[in-house]
Amino acid sequence: MRKAKAVLGSLVFLCVAPGTVVGLLPWWISHWRPGPAVPAQGLLTAVGWVLIVVGVATLLHSFLRFIVEGLGTPAPVAETEHLVVGGLYRFVRNPMYVAVDMAILGQAAVLRSTSLLVYWVVVSLGQAAFVHFYEEPRLLARYGESYAEYRRQVPAWFPRWGRRERSAADESAS
Repeated sequence: MRKAKAVLGSLVFLCVAPGTVVGLLPWWISHWRPGPAVPAQGLLTAVGWVLIVVGVATLLHSFLRFIVEGLGTPAPVAETEHLVVGGLYRFVRNPMYVAVDMAILGQAAVLRSTSLLVYWVVVSLGQAAFVHFYEEPRLLARYGESYAEYRRQVPAWFPRWGRRERSAADESAS
């Protein structure tokens, strides 16, 4: 039953939060109309699509980790029972936010839109503020030393590829 609630809650939250930030608002800003042609347009478009696809795949993977490992949702109103430290969370603490940034930046590249580029900067700054002032203090209060140790070992925004030592957070998730 907990897993079914986690699936349903995560699907709703996926549509509402990232769906709005990555889908609805970029459409409202750009109406999916490409900007003027630029040199190396083909390369820019290809890089943009790679960012979009990798961003969406990362976002879906991260949501799945919340369901399977955390037994909850990414939504603050339906938190996980367990700290999520597996999957992509082994390499970066905020893969969902990184994924959203990648998807928006990809859209800006594909559509050659400076408005979407400005929107990406605003979203990125908003995410950083939310994480710093709300999310990390809340996680520290909820998970204590497990989160503190995880935070010391895993970077917030730029993935550290490779292996890291198993932590107490990993052990409690197992």
